[in-house]
Amino acid sequence: MSTEAEARVVRALKDAAAAHERMAANVAPVVAAAAAIVAALKDGRSVFAFGNGGSAADAQHFTAELVDRFEQERRAWPAMALSTDTSAITAIGNDYGFDRVFARQLEALGRSGDVALGITTSGNSPNVLRALELGNDRGLVTIALTGRGGTAGTIARLHVRVDEGRTARVQEVHITLLHAICELVEQGLNG
Repeated sequence: MSTEAEARVVRALKDAAAAHERMAANVAPVVAAAAAIVAALKDGRSVFAFGNGGSAADAQHFTAELVDRFEQERRAWPAMALSTDTSAITAIGNDYGFDRVFARQLEALGRSGDVALGITTSGNSPNVLRALELGNDRGLVTIALTGRGGTAGTIARLHVRVDEGRTARVQEVHITLLHAICELVEQGLNG
């Protein structure tokens, strides 16, 4: 490998570490989001997570950790990523438009007291915004996990904001925060 390539890798690692360090100065929203999820699961409610692209993958990863296990042996918890059912997504997208693919699923599956976690690095994904709005209207606990900008944080009841400019850095911090939430949820429910 060339020295230039190695330098790029080192720079990416240092930039990611610096982004995490900056986020460490404001973790109260992360703790609040985890507490909301603990309360919902204690009450027999479900967690729905959604996003596009890398955020869809993060939503799927997060819900898998809740259904299976993160670090502790425990019972499974009800959680679902709304980006995984291709038949529902394509039918809703075809019949109603892509901006409704998550809201329509929440309309069918979500109940008052459930958690709707919208993940959007831009904070402006129309389908995430619409689902958060519907979640509010239906009495779900809405959480937005965003990057620096956008309006998702003004819609959701709880907002976890990663104040970074590069999408890659935002996504790297998002997955760490989702793991931290998993740890707090397991601790809160499993001891």
